[in-house]
Amino acid sequence: MRYFVTRDYVRSGLWLVFFGGILLAWWWLYQMAMGMDLDLIGRPGPMGQRMAAMDPRMDMYMPMAEFWPLFLMWAVMMAAMMLPTLVPTLTAYEDLMVSADGTRAGWLGVIAGYSLVWVVYAAAITGVQLALLFGGVIDMLGVPKATWVAGVLLIVVGLFQFTRAKEICHGVCHSPITYFIGHWKTGFAGGLRMGVGLGAFCVGCCWGFMALGFVGGVMSLLWMGLATLFMVLEKLPQIGHVVTKPMGGLLIAGGIVVLSAPLVAG
Repeated sequence: MRYFVTRDYVRSGLWLVFFGGILLAWWWLYQMAMGMDLDLIGRPGPMGQRMAAMDPRMDMYMPMAEFWPLFLMWAVMMAAMMLPTLVPTLTAYEDLMVSADGTRAGWLGVIAGYSLVWVVYAAAITGVQLALLFGGVIDMLGVPKATWVAGVLLIVVGLFQFTRAKEICHGVCHSPITYFIGHWKTGFAGGLRMGVGLGAFCVGCCWGFMALGFVGGVMSLLWMGLATLFMVLEKLPQIGHVVTKPMGGLLIAGGIVVLSAPLVAG
């Protein structure tokens, strides 16, 4: 009896730490946005406008123009946005813990492997942002300097929602228990290996929603919240397959509106 009570305490404690980490990541991003004088949709105030207007090639230290500070921002953003989408996967692993000899160490390994893949993605998108920044495509806050960039990005991500690659990657994310059964490994190392595999499919499924940060600014808390909500909905068993293509249609329509707006205004 004492064993089961202790096990429940361990499970509850680990889940509390997990959700506490997510809340801490969101708090850090909020503090960063407020420190840069940005509102919830990423629009700059006086200080933010000065930062956005600065030439990143100037000989001065600017966090948004340096790899490591920018990488830290993206890594924390990955934790805030992607860890909530891992909840169905972790509960699926728990369902298999008794029947398939899973352990809490394996559960932690899944989190570690999944997080590792997204940290690698954070490094990659940091490089992309710096290339776009120094290439003059976006400003210091990640906002495109030309509206056509935002419109094309919306359309590309929208079209991806209809591709076979999206279908395959989403299928694994939507039904992680099938992946576990086909790739089951025990212990922390086994969980780590499965977490890396699941993380790779998740990046393949959700990379576009991360890239959409360049539409309105990568520090837009509204974009972060909406993208997180949709990615969570995509992974829910009941409605995951229903929302994918309609969202693609909405993104394509949004891209067309953005591209045509200057023509209408002219």
